[in-house]
Amino acid sequence: MTTRKQDKAAITAADPLDSIISMAELHNNWGRWGADDVLGTLNFIDAGKRLEAAGLVRSGEVFSLSQPFDTDGPQKGWRRRTNPVHTMTDTGLDAEHGKQGFPHGFGGADDVIAMPLQCSTQWDGLGHIFDRGRAWNGRAAGDVVTSQGDLVTGIQTAAAHIVSRGVLLDVGRALGPELGRDDGELPDGFAITADHLESTVERQGSSSRVGRGDIVVIRTGQYTRARRNGWGDYAGGAAPGLSFSTAPWLHTSEIAGIATDTWGFEVRPNEFEGAFQPLHQIAIPNLGLFLGEMWNPDALAESCAADGRYDFMLTAAPLAITGAVGSPVNPIALR
Repeated sequence: MTTRKQDKAAITAADPLDSIISMAELHNNWGRWGADDVLGTLNFIDAGKRLEAAGLVRSGEVFSLSQPFDTDGPQKGWRRRTNPVHTMTDTGLDAEHGKQGFPHGFGGADDVIAMPLQCSTQWDGLGHIFDRGRAWNGRAAGDVVTSQGDLVTGIQTAAAHIVSRGVLLDVGRALGPELGRDDGELPDGFAITADHLESTVERQGSSSRVGRGDIVVIRTGQYTRARRNGWGDYAGGAAPGLSFSTAPWLHTSEIAGIATDTWGFEVRPNEFEGAFQPLHQIAIPNLGLFLGEMWNPDALAESCAADGRYDFMLTAAPLAITGAVGSPVNPIALR
């Protein structure tokens, strides 16, 4: 509790840069796993944690936590991010009319997709965000990511590591009563604090405890609202999300990763006037924390609410795209 009070004192809305510098100094994992580390907080996931996760599978229920990858997605072109473009290069019609050149009636279909790697459900890699010219573990940003990609912490380095105990914190449902809401959705612009996270754990029960090596999935309810009402400004606009003041909780909890059902993970508008994604600036380059965005926890949340069990086995491997700073992912929760 003392640490949290000190950190709140370091957050000065009138001086965003000083707040970021102070938080980065207080909460930093550089050198924790050696000078050559490329995994950051994924180092918290060990064999014991994976065995613990496997032991959580009881009913055999399985849930995809991915949004659809299609042209009807939320992207509107900001920062050149577009929705996926899916094209068929061979079709059933080609096969029917014998235009594929195969013998003995053999036919098939093939397709191709073009998309930004962070246009839908995804992981942010450790080369995605820099803090004052520095990447994860204190490396110079220009030495890490060049026109050839991320030469050090490319997302392929994480491809075999993200299998762990997952914990759903359904903050939208848990905080609804005190906000006078019964829809399980936090309003846009709502800043989720460490106290809100701990309150959610308390209300959900012991299966929601969060510890070393866990991957936390935050449900705010914004994705639910967007699917009901239309995307609107889901991609980049106002949203509920984590407060900058949660940086100490993200650090001391020793979680391996955290994902939300929103575009940007942290609350938007950001809490400092003129700032842009300041919690990212602490979490990725300073903590080495893997961030997931635009996940879809809704079906999982219904199942968890029904039986009161909020932990599960989670596998969420990124595509092994050499040098990429992020990756699409289809997270799978097994209960």
